[in-house]
Amino acid sequence: MTRDRLFLFDTTLRDGAQTQGVDFSVEDKRQIAQALDELGIDYIEGGWPGANPTDTTFFNEPPKLNHATLVAFGMTKRPGRSTGNDPGLASILDAKASACCLVGKTWDFHVDVALEVSREDNIRAITESMAAVAQRSREPMFDAEHFFDGYKANPAYALRCLQAALDGGARWLVLCDTNGGTLPHEVSRIVGEVTKVFVGDMLGVHTHNDTDNAVANTLAAVEAGVRQIQGTLNGLGERCGNANLISLIPTLMLKPGFKERFDLSIDPSKLKQVTHVSRLLDEILNRTPNRHAPYVGASAFAHKGGLHASAVAKDPRTYEHVPPETVGNARKILVSDQAGRSNLLSRLVELGIDVDSKDARVTTLLERIKEREFLGYSYDGAEASLELLARRALGQVPTFFNVESFRVSVERRHNAIGEEVTTSEAVVKVVVDGERLMSVGEGNGPVNALDQALRKDLGRYSKWLEDLRLVDFKVRILTAGTEAVTRVMVESADGSGARWSTVGVSPNIVDASFEALLDSVTYKLLRDGASPTRS
Repeated sequence: MTRDRLFLFDTTLRDGAQTQGVDFSVEDKRQIAQALDELGIDYIEGGWPGANPTDTTFFNEPPKLNHATLVAFGMTKRPGRSTGNDPGLASILDAKASACCLVGKTWDFHVDVALEVSREDNIRAITESMAAVAQRSREPMFDAEHFFDGYKANPAYALRCLQAALDGGARWLVLCDTNGGTLPHEVSRIVGEVTKVFVGDMLGVHTHNDTDNAVANTLAAVEAGVRQIQGTLNGLGERCGNANLISLIPTLMLKPGFKERFDLSIDPSKLKQVTHVSRLLDEILNRTPNRHAPYVGASAFAHKGGLHASAVAKDPRTYEHVPPETVGNARKILVSDQAGRSNLLSRLVELGIDVDSKDARVTTLLERIKEREFLGYSYDGAEASLELLARRALGQVPTFFNVESFRVSVERRHNAIGEEVTTSEAVVKVVVDGERLMSVGEGNGPVNALDQALRKDLGRYSKWLEDLRLVDFKVRILTAGTEAVTRVMVESADGSGARWSTVGVSPNIVDASFEALLDSVTYKLLRDGASPTRS
């Protein structure tokens, strides 16, 4: 069976930058581009040169790419101007990029209302703009904006726009579902009709996720004949985002019906990088990764129910659609009040804890976990605390330090320039190797102040904590009333890129927070092999 070549086009640096709350620096864009290149993406859209200083600077000094083609994005020439007298188009053509993707209108409604030009003028603008790209020896691509809506409204005109781009020398005609409202059955029908006019190996698709169908729509378009797919890492993008390449790539490479039919530029050995690339983007954006993201989420291969864990232990295929290691992820057997002995034993094996399945301490530990979860603890998302709990039950956690006491105060006052500010101060007293140490920390809240004070001076352990940082903090009130039980989840990270979560529970939010912080520090010391206290 002949395999078709399928090209991957990433728009994270341009379309993804339109996500609310996302603001890439030039260095961010370079780092992401290099990660995409290493993964094996065919085309990387770097942004819109001339539209803003960041994109202009990026294209003035683009990163060195070993595999991918760098693409400059922009729009077709303005009405009433020639291609040689349009500053916006000139910025795109002058950019240090090997390809140019120009967006043009294909919905007659937009031509009439948004551009306010004749439909024939729009056709000429598309042809002349594509020709200008080709004349500069750049690979020309036409981004057919609102194509699916345009086709539904006026198929003949939408197809004329595609032909106009082809007449100008376009290599790719990219069909865009710009408002994200088209459904998979419509994509299949429309792309199928388009392939009767234009061959599939010059067609691409760019879908948005406004009905949560961007990935499904992209796969439907591939089935119907397109041979370039566009999307973003983690589905970033305006409104509800774009098609998620992190989901599409494993699906195309691993799933029957696709893996036999298509060749991608990504080497099978590189598929394991998708989890790393996904989490790298979140790290750059300082966002918490989506635990439930398909393929790459921390919970994508997590099993909680006892029967599920038993079945997975016998054959992972019972509850896993692909082996987690193929995408660089890992299986997790969760332990909770819904778990059984098999879950716990499987989890202990994953943690590297060697214990006989008949050891009475296993039963005691399971009961302890269920008892604590009844009190409000949750170990689904606090695996570091779970590991500490298990190792303590088995006598495998040494004493590094003892906390004698801690105190937190919050003060609202006016600073030196008369501004009203609120500051927190924490005092922590610990004993290390028989020596009593007291540290004071200030922060923008009680937890931050406690974190600063706890790690400020732990004697000989301080060097182990230099790269430790708190990256997320969540609070949940479990019971109502003024004496409500509070659960605090703390996520920590260090310079190695490792992340771990810990939990604390108390009627006092500060006490619960401190418990979670203590577990975080202890876990770090245990994992990195710090020696126990000498007295």
